[in-house]
Amino acid sequence: MSSGRSWRGVARTEGIVSAPEPTHALAETIAEALRCKESGEEKVILTALCGHGHFDLAAYDRYLSGEMRDFALPQERIDDALSGLPRV
Repeated sequence: MSSGRSWRGVARTEGIVSAPEPTHALAETIAEALRCKESGEEKVILTALCGHGHFDLAAYDRYLSGEMRDFALPQERIDDALSGLPRV
């Protein structure tokens, strides 16, 4: 399940518009629940939902209308951004 489908499902069933960041965890939680359903395994699955998506509504609207496109950030820009971080 994609993160986009997971936040829409949570919004429809729970009435919560989540922030984009936890939607990846929601997608994996749902996928794990479906695997358990298929295998018959009983398991307690816990996840956390932090933040809300109120500030992200314009981006969600672009995503749902098909206006948002995937963008692969060039490795050069990633390396440039990482070069400014302190070494730990």
